Amino acid sequence: MISNTQTTLIEADKHLPTNRPAAVLKESTMKPTASSLIRWAGLAAVGAGIIFAAIQPIHPADVVASVTTPEWAIITSFKTVACLLFLLGIAGIYARQVKKTGWLGLAGFLLLSLSWSIQLAFVFTEAYIFPPLAAVAPKFVDSVLAVPSGRPVEMDLGAVPALYGILVGVAYMLGGLLFGLATFRARILPRLAGGLLAVAAALTPLAALFPHNIQRFAAVPVGLALAWLGYAIWSERRARSWEVSDGGEVSPLLGQTPAE
Repeated sequence: MISNTQTTLIEADKHLPTNRPAAVLKESTMKPTASSLIRWAGLAAVGAGIIFAAIQPIHPADVVASVTTPEWAIITSFKTVACLLFLLGIAGIYARQVKKTGWLGLAGFLLLSLSWSIQLAFVFTEAYIFPPLAAVAPKFVDSVLAVPSGRPVEMDLGAVPALYGILVGVAYMLGGLLFGLATFRARILPRLAGGLLAVAAALTPLAALFPHNIQRFAAVPVGLALAWLGYAIWSERRARSWEVSDGGEVSPLLGQTPAE
């Protein structure tokens, strides 16, 4: 015979939810995962690369007369956003292939991050500090603008030109070369995109042979390569399978298809 206590337990058990794994699944999908964060970082790289490539042909001249124009305000604001997105995007691209890129990928990632971090500070200054400063200290503003363009500097800026050349220019070139080679060798993201990044970065010094308005076009393939890598991460197909643990919890297992 079944006791009253057992009958009560049986009746209560009938009302328990039978779809506990589905409930846990719903809860787990609401939490950000490393995979989803990497995908969003890939989208950031797409936006940064497109902005970086698109503004080169229409960028105003790097002279004090341009600083107070509406075109300068728009372009430098976009450049500021692009620098920030690049930092996020590069981190995501590196994280996606970190186990395969080794020290080469780490060195490239650190150099690119250093270059874009300093460039972010410089571009922010161009966008929001130089316009009100141009009327007060035009000679200083023009001298600082001359640093990235390679024009003669009117004022003595101390070690700023040399530091900019090393921490931004050399780090940009060497970081892009190493990061592109590491991506090419890793065979996780599109190899052509990694190769394009490496070649474009390595050929950057040759742009110094041309006027500054032509030099800007050397940045276009770099921006397109990083946008390509970011898109590969964003559009990557994921085959999801679910494993139910002994305790009834559901954990996602991501089977990622590498982009060839």
